[in-house]
Amino acid sequence: MATLSKIDDIRRKQILQAAMLTLAKSGSANVTMEDIAVACGLSKGGLAHYYPSKSELFMAVFVSFFDRIFERSCTHLNEAGNPMEKLLSFEWLFDRDDPDCQLGYPLLFDCMALAVHDEAYRDLLADWFSKWVGMLQAVIEEGQTTGLFPGIVPEFAGRAISAVYQGIATRWYFAPDVHSTQWAIDAYRKAIRGIMAG
Repeated sequence: MATLSKIDDIRRKQILQAAMLTLAKSGSANVTMEDIAVACGLSKGGLAHYYPSKSELFMAVFVSFFDRIFERSCTHLNEAGNPMEKLLSFEWLFDRDDPDCQLGYPLLFDCMALAVHDEAYRDLLADWFSKWVGMLQAVIEEGQTTGLFPGIVPEFAGRAISAVYQGIATRWYFAPDVHSTQWAIDAYRKAIRGIMAG
């Protein structure tokens, strides 16, 4: 028999998944706690038991989803071969049919919009960016132990690569007619190879 804490954990995951779908579809400015309560089959009071405020719930959604994307990115990276292949292993981020991309881009840009005027969301994004830079920096340092990437400053290069991915992804997402998936893949590969050539 499931314990109360396990049931609470299951319910929280259900709420977060329903909230992710709702936020990705409609955007935080257009979503109420009632919308999310309906989406997850709870009363507003039942939802408030788990997440007392809209801000707390939205923050939990963004953190949960960003963690999921980061874990998936680490898996792809670890499946790649040498360090350069690892730095180039994020092709999946440019797959419009991928469910995580369908949810992820609206959530990311919604979080960025909130961060313009809210320090808590800015801090969340800063932590997210730092995790990416740290992951990329570790790969660069791994390469340097085998003689790759001489003269490269790992933190600087990690930040530059992270910015390349984000900039290309923004154009790919918002202007697909002129920034195709093939363009995105070719552009990030060329840019990252250029950064790592020093």
